[in-house]
Amino acid sequence: MKLSFAVNGRKQSLDLDPRVTLLDALRDHVGLSGSKKGCDHGQCGACTVLVNGRRINACLSLAVMHEGDEVTTVEGLARDGPSALQAAFVEHDGMQCGYCTPGQICSATAMLEEVAAGWPSHVSADLTSKVELTQDELRERMSGNLCRCSCYPGINAAIGQVATEVPAEEETAD
Repeated sequence: MKLSFAVNGRKQSLDLDPRVTLLDALRDHVGLSGSKKGCDHGQCGACTVLVNGRRINACLSLAVMHEGDEVTTVEGLARDGPSALQAAFVEHDGMQCGYCTPGQICSATAMLEEVAAGWPSHVSADLTSKVELTQDELRERMSGNLCRCSCYPGINAAIGQVATEVPAEEETAD
């Protein structure tokens, strides 16, 4: 089946069996190996990518479902050097073996956008007020991404650092 979608800003036209997952299309047909196949059942989050800005488990999604979509992988987050999250992961030792790191970073990128947009989570105390990224909120929002090396303190510190950074243009806006 012929399909096309953009991956990290570049149009991809592929001819795939309709049973090929988005993860396998990215790894085996586009040549992007950042997204990992962990459990292949949507339980670990190692395959997390962004589709139209929203995080998904690429192992659970068929490639043909994404005709015309914009897919962003961990490689796409580092177009002009490491993203703020990638740099923070290094600074805070938010990885050991690194297998889950691409999925963690993609998920955290989307999660921070969700918080900025005011989307509540299961543990949000108030559904109408501004969302605060507390440790409970952070754990809940990242619960779909597992780290078998237990690097959660570094992962949470990295995400927390990026969540509290204020862009330079906002600092001088007063």
